[in-house]
Amino acid sequence: MTSSPIQIVCQSCRTKNRVPKDKLGNKPLCGKCKKSVLSTSPIMGGDNNFRRYINDNGLPVVVDFWASWCGPCQQFAPIFEQVASEMSTQACFLKLDTEQNQTTAGGYNIRSIPTLMIFHHGKEVARLSGALPKAQFQQWLAQNLPAI
Repeated sequence: MTSSPIQIVCQSCRTKNRVPKDKLGNKPLCGKCKKSVLSTSPIMGGDNNFRRYINDNGLPVVVDFWASWCGPCQQFAPIFEQVASEMSTQACFLKLDTEQNQTTAGGYNIRSIPTLMIFHHGKEVARLSGALPKAQFQQWLAQNLPAI
């Protein structure tokens, strides 16, 4: 018997896919484009696709609001990528360049970067400003990621 499905937005074509929770570790493929539904690297978000990922994902979405000129953002980027790779079945990881996507950044009152946010079913669950070492980032996620 398979577990109840959750909805996941394909990283490649943005199609919504229903995947049984107990099959997340089996590298599920998109029903439309046949590419992997789960991303092992952060997805580049933008004003045009941000709401789709936030509202239509059954997995929690961890967002890194950043900018290319920001030193701490650049230092944190490899940590965010590592953790995204390690936790691809537990959360969707998305990066949003605040300079290129000012509408979305402004809509969430991003005042300092990097700012990390966790969303689940379209609602903000947690927010933290500032870069973290990997162990502290993982601890923050463990404390704040909703169960799926």
